[in-house]
Amino acid sequence: MGGARDVGWVAAGLILGAGACYCIYRLTRGRRRGGRGLRLRSSRSAGEALPWKKGRQRGQFCLHSAGPLRSTLESPWSRILQLVYLTNGSYDEVLNAEQLEKLLYLLETTEDPVIIERALVTVGNSAAFSVNQAIIRELGGIPIVGNKINSPNPSIKEKALNALNNLSVNVENQIKIKIYVNQVCEDVFSGPLNSAVQLAGLRLLTNMTVTNDHQHMLQSYITDLFQVLLTGNGNTKVQVLKLLLNLSENPAMAEGLLSGQVDSSFLSLYDGHVAKEILLRVLTLFQNINNCLKMEGRLAVQPTFTNGSLFFLLYGEECAQKIRALVDHHDAEVKEKAVTIIPTI
Repeated sequence: MGGARDVGWVAAGLILGAGACYCIYRLTRGRRRGGRGLRLRSSRSAGEALPWKKGRQRGQFCLHSAGPLRSTLESPWSRILQLVYLTNGSYDEVLNAEQLEKLLYLLETTEDPVIIERALVTVGNSAAFSVNQAIIRELGGIPIVGNKINSPNPSIKEKALNALNNLSVNVENQIKIKIYVNQVCEDVFSGPLNSAVQLAGLRLLTNMTVTNDHQHMLQSYITDLFQVLLTGNGNTKVQVLKLLLNLSENPAMAEGLLSGQVDSSFLSLYDGHVAKEILLRVLTLFQNINNCLKMEGRLAVQPTFTNGSLFFLLYGEECAQKIRALVDHHDAEVKEKAVTIIPTI
């Protein structure tokens, strides 16, 4: 019974989407008959509608002019419907610019949460291909995707963050994505711990901080990062550490990191029984910060960090003892990293 009901919903969704698509197909068919190919549009702001959307209310579908379903499924939109509905966003082909344009229109106009979620997955998968990262930006797709992170639906929010994450691999795209960084930080640090949304947000922030260009935007969230690091599960810890390692390689961020108020339980991450993927990263964090202080000449100057800051934890005797103990660690990589750090303590 449940399977039949699911099939019925999918069929209903297909008919609804098909009717909308046929309407747009009828409106644009004349242009295609004229022989003009797709022309990429310059990127738009988050509030600017695509050209074909002017004069039409958001989510308005032309069901009265839908015509037979057969005609719609034979239209150029049929492949988009297949990708969004029938494959649930899982595919391994590269969409062309015209298909991406239709997909973005579908994502912008529909208010159906199932369609939105599946369309976001399809956009995200498309953005995994470098050729599409620029095309989606030129079609004004980044604000269309970015607006979906405000959805109250956690699944939609997660899929939007995943799509932005793939788009952020392109440096030019980061210029447009950076306007969402503060919102992503708020969602990461105020949302459910270890949730899919939190992990997706952390992955996006990690990509956005691979270069130094946007790292300063996280300056006020450093203490929050360490809080999530200490309270999160293994996967969350690893993702936070990836982000912190990006920040720790930038000398301009060293003082902000060391000023962060961090609970003393942070030092337990240097215990020998901690998972290797975490232990290696906290050792590298210490090493990166130490290198940055050397570059800035701060090690020879009396620091002005307050009690309870990361500085007092990393440069205290307890941390030094823990790192020295790792010289006898059973894992060769951990041992080698500890041996490298000890002379700098």
